[in-house]
Amino acid sequence: MARAHVIAWRDAMARRVNENGERINGDSTVRHRLASLFEYLCDKNAVTHNPVKGVERPKTDSGEGKTPAIGDHQARDLLAAPLEDTIKSKRDRVILSTLLFHALRREELCKLKVKDAQHARKGVPHLRVSGKGGKTRYLPLHPGTQALIHDYLDAAGHGVDDNGALFHPIRNNRTGRLTGAITADGIYKLVQAYSAQLGFKIGAHSLRATAATNALDHQADIAKVQEWLGHANIATTRIYDHRRTRPEDSPTFKVSY
Repeated sequence: MARAHVIAWRDAMARRVNENGERINGDSTVRHRLASLFEYLCDKNAVTHNPVKGVERPKTDSGEGKTPAIGDHQARDLLAAPLEDTIKSKRDRVILSTLLFHALRREELCKLKVKDAQHARKGVPHLRVSGKGGKTRYLPLHPGTQALIHDYLDAAGHGVDDNGALFHPIRNNRTGRLTGAITADGIYKLVQAYSAQLGFKIGAHSLRATAATNALDHQADIAKVQEWLGHANIATTRIYDHRRTRPEDSPTFKVSY
């Protein structure tokens, strides 16, 4: 492997986008992968020199997340936005609650099966989440979300299908069948539609950022938040910790003469 190969790999990672035109790999992800490449190649006895040496890394930013979090009042309004007594509204209420109280990624939410909402640990209901890299984590299930899940499954009628998708599409223009799972794009459009109705148009990842920021603002232990979010590195979790930037916490106001 030569330096030119590493540069081509770096540029390919930086260019990757999802179906909405959003970058899949942020600058921090590219930097991390470049940093770990040489170590991996050495472990495999694949190189005798460092092909990453001299390859320019993306510039580091301020350490603050670029995904906007919404305020508490906006989160409450969003949770109450699906108003109708229909299967779609019941489903959408659960999806919004699951995102805002459990900070799931879109892909993680789409993978949820009915049985994943039926776990209990020490008598406490838990949500089984299949995260990045095949890692599984168990999150205590918020009581409000649990009640909404039961209401939705009773109305939709697929609660007995343990291995079936928890969240179904309401319509499927491609196959006509509604037994599969809602897609990540469907989640994105759902959040955008409801937030736009309320006057602030955001994507689904903003709800993950909102949940993480809210938990940290209410003194949740950052190591527990890291585990809750499924982050491999606590540095990724710190981008949601805005406590160090609050004016009232500045050392300026701790000085006393």
